[in-house]
Amino acid sequence: MNKDQGILLESGTNELEIVEFSVAENRFGINVIKVKEILNPVPVTKIPHSHPSVEGIIEIRGEVVPVVDVAHALGFPASKNQDQDKFILTEFNQTKIVFHVHTVTQIHRITWEQIEKPSHMYQGLETQITGVIKKEQEMLLLLDFEKIVADIHPESSLNTEAIHQLGERERSEKQILIAEDSGLLRNLLKQTLEEAGYHKLVIVEDGRAAYDRLLQLAEEGKAVEEEFQLVITDIEMPQMDGHHLTKMIKTHQKLKQLPVIIFSSLITNDLKHKGDGVGADAQISKPEITELVEMMDRYIL
Repeated sequence: MNKDQGILLESGTNELEIVEFSVAENRFGINVIKVKEILNPVPVTKIPHSHPSVEGIIEIRGEVVPVVDVAHALGFPASKNQDQDKFILTEFNQTKIVFHVHTVTQIHRITWEQIEKPSHMYQGLETQITGVIKKEQEMLLLLDFEKIVADIHPESSLNTEAIHQLGERERSEKQILIAEDSGLLRNLLKQTLEEAGYHKLVIVEDGRAAYDRLLQLAEEGKAVEEEFQLVITDIEMPQMDGHHLTKMIKTHQKLKQLPVIIFSSLITNDLKHKGDGVGADAQISKPEITELVEMMDRYIL
């Protein structure tokens, strides 16, 4: 699967490609930049006393990689036709993981504006969904793979205990704007950054909300740098992704002086050039929260 074609070579276009797959009768999607390879299933070595959603491990070109059964993780029935099953090899949070799904069908090119936020009224899967895409009278659900992994292996999420190694911290009066679509991570970031001394936090759910907030200040003639001293953004967010948000800030005459740190599970050697291309001041991979705080100190203290 060639992921470096066409407009996606450019950064900040607010476009993405989605790999569509199914589990039971349900259609889901995963951002193609998380996907390393689509594989046919191979025998899995089971691990004693592992999490029930972890099928075991396989070897891929010399690397041992865990296999997660997505159907089990979502509470859905197993595949009826295992000959069609697929393994999706992914890389995020600096980790490679295989997700066992039932079919992989096609790739869609869309914009983040076509992705709606999941409603709080949904029952059942709301904590596992980051967005809803309407496609041809049907809906495609964007799965929160970070949440699935965090449920299986909580240590893979933000380690709030790591902040203690920074020692005694003073309270900072600097105000920070944070764009993060995951409710789980919004709460963890708030808790962790407050413990690190940053208590003046404005946290919004996507890049569009963050940009609208900054744009309003600029249009009102206020000195934006006096209201906010730093922006922290995720990459994958409905409406406007973090790369596009960074590009919009760095190309706006009244906003471009704001430091922007991209804090995302998608900061890898292969993808770091995208953040560089839109002018990000720094890029930190989740879940390296201590490194994030040290970078915040560097830019605003």
